[in-house]
Parts: sequence; structure tokens; C-alpha cells
Amino acid sequence: MADGTKRRPLASRDTAWAQNITRWLAATSVTPNQISMASMGAAGIAGACFWLAGQVEGSGTRAALLIAAAAFCQLRLLCNLFDGMVAIEAGKHAADGAFWNEFPDRVADMLIMVGVGYGASVPELGWAAAGFAVLTAYTRELGAACGLDADFSGPMAKQHRMAVITVAALIAALWGSQGQVLTIALWIVAVGAAATALRRAARIVSRLRRPPSVAGRS
Repeated sequence: MADGTKRRPLASRDTAWAQNITRWLAATSVTPNQISMASMGAAGIAGACFWLAGQVEGSGTRAALLIAAAAFCQLRLLCNLFDGMVAIEAGKHAADGAFWNEFPDRVADMLIMVGVGYGASVPELGWAAAGFAVLTAYTRELGAACGLDADFSGPMAKQHRMAVITVAALIAALWGSQGQVLTIALWIVAVGAAATALRRAARIVSRLRRPPSVAGRS
């Protein structure tokens, strides 16, 4: 993650609250890798909450689980934000940081999407959404391996996937129809992530086919 071309562009990095939390974390013994690992824990809890919400009977308990799932989805994103900020801005980058920057994200995507799928009684759709989510990241890394700048374009990049799932969880918690709402959300993620992977793949091929003089100016 030391290479700026491989960092996801996030406006939140420049906010006062993010900078303050980064300074606080940097002053502790917490490492960027540990923050990355925590994102898997947050995602695991989110996925479990989604799954349990599909098993319980009481509407109040179901709503509480869905709200908790939404909160832990956002906590996963916060972990993804602060692991990089502590590593780069606070100068605590580790030799194996590149691994922990990527691997937990893929696990987190799977834990959340599969949990949503089982909670909505459409496990196959959850696995499909998880697979396409991983494919978007694979395509981005494939472009980087080809010597190109990392492509974080959407329409269904990580932050977009978490936004869709978070909003769906809150809608299901407040207005019910959990199965229908979460199923629609999974379809949006699956189709959107597939489109994102195809778009990134097309951009990779297009950039690789450019004449060297043109590619160097892009």
C-alpha cells in the first residue's frame, strides 16, 4: 500500500475526524495489520447477524439484528479506512502490509454476502454476489500486475456494495419484508459487481493496447 497508485481514492481521508482518529490509533500499539484483521471480525459479526435475522421469529429481535448488521458493515469500512491511514499517514507500514490490505477484504465480502444470502433464504444468490465481489478485486489486481494503475471504478466497488447492503438492512429493519429487500439488494450487488468486473477488464485491455507514447501520457 506504499504505492499511491494502489490506494482507493477516498474523500474521508481528508476529514478532521478521520485524521484525529488516525493520530489516536498511531499513538497506540495497534498495527495496521491488526486493524485489517478486525475488519474480518466486523464482517463475520455482520454476516452472522444477517443469518440470525432470518431464523428468529420476533420482529423486534429481527430488526435489532438487522440494525446491528448494518452497523458492523460500516465498521468493516472504517477498518478499511484506518488500516491504510495508520500505515501510510502515520508511517506504520509493515513488510506484509500489502497482504493484509487485500486478503481480509475478500474474506469480509464473502462473510457479509453469504450471510445476507442465508438470512434471505437465497444462499445461492449470496454466494454469487460474493463471487462477483471477489472478481472485481481480482480484476483490479490483474490490472496492477500488468503494470497499470489500480482501477477502483464502479458501478459496484467495495463502498458501493456496502452502501447497498447497509441501506437494505435498515429498510428491512424499519419496514419489514426482510427476505424481499435483501434479495433485491443481493441482485443489485451481484449484477453490479459483474458489470464492474467487465468494465475494469475492458479498461485493462484498452490501456494495454494503447501505443506506449499514448499510455505514458494517460
